[in-house]
Amino acid sequence: MSQITKEEIRQPENLVYKKTELLTDNPLSYCPGCGHGTAHRVVMEVIDEMGIQEQTIGIAPVGCSVLAYEFMNVDMQQAAHGRAPALATAVKRLMPEKFVFTYQGDGDLAAIGTAETIHACNRGENIVIIFINNGIYGMTGGQMAPTTLPGMKSSTSPYGRDVALMGNPLKITELIAQLPGTLYVTRQAVHTPAAVRRAKRAVRKAFENQKLNKGLSFVEIVSNCNSGWKMTPNQSNEWMVENMFPFYPLGDIKVND
Repeated sequence: MSQITKEEIRQPENLVYKKTELLTDNPLSYCPGCGHGTAHRVVMEVIDEMGIQEQTIGIAPVGCSVLAYEFMNVDMQQAAHGRAPALATAVKRLMPEKFVFTYQGDGDLAAIGTAETIHACNRGENIVIIFINNGIYGMTGGQMAPTTLPGMKSSTSPYGRDVALMGNPLKITELIAQLPGTLYVTRQAVHTPAAVRRAKRAVRKAFENQKLNKGLSFVEIVSNCNSGWKMTPNQSNEWMVENMFPFYPLGDIKVND
């Protein structure tokens, strides 16, 4: 059996995978095992495959999401904490020919940005919202977020979230799915190859909806935060499957064609 040379491996017909050019060559600064990097790749691959790099504007606010500027090779604009949907509304209305998306975490989108999220969704702005839900404030010290599960420990709920004292987690995705302005609302994950493929199809559908001027598409990606959860990457993925998914079940929540 003859050995395959390096030159043969480099041939297009032998290529198994190639990083999209819409991800920069900057080394990822996310914690090892974090789902943000995979979520970045999914979004950028979709934009690359649709050939809309020059027409796309991404908006990310504060938190781990702000690092997207270092890795996404499209035009980006920073928003104040929680205000990405408001800024995306302005950009899309001023330049309706552009593809506009926000990339936000749960502490941003479902806490300080609750009003902006709800009103943009209710108006049915023709944008895409990418929502990364890891149930905690990742960048700022592991505090309890609106999405933190009952009993889940954080730096501000060291004995676990007490619903009687701290209230229930906010299922923001189910909430905005009820609004008349939302066209497509889905919840996905990126912890396995199969999950990544489903998430990519969801993101592609969201951008195709915008291309057809159909209205607002909302893609939640349930992710891990192994550093904030004080776990190894493998442990955090297992914990996510066992605890996050039952509370935040994956799949399409609202589909209007």
